[in-house]
Amino acid sequence: MTSSETNFERVGKLGDLVAYQNEAVVSRTLVNTRAGTVTAFAFDEGQGLSEHTAPYDALVIVVEGEVEVKISGLAHTVKEGEMILMPANKPHALKAISRFKMILIMIRSDRKHGT
Repeated sequence: MTSSETNFERVGKLGDLVAYQNEAVVSRTLVNTRAGTVTAFAFDEGQGLSEHTAPYDALVIVVEGEVEVKISGLAHTVKEGEMILMPANKPHALKAISRFKMILIMIRSDRKHGT
């Protein structure tokens, strides 16, 4: 789904943006522009994303459930209503402790850390 197909002129619940599927990770792109992306994800229990890096900061907002987020080898438990920033160019991975849904916001920028 492209951002032009998403109806932003109506109120909706974050948890309804994407549905769980057994033994899967499901995603739905809500915004995809040169400035950045906003993506909704649903992870079945035990599912995850293997360690990788991204060239931009990524903000994870947990909508439902609980996830373990590892950043540079340090594990963080993030629960419903909480968020965590995964810094650019730092290795990170996610694993669902329980079924969970999140919103991932990635802002593309030429900004250097600390400036």
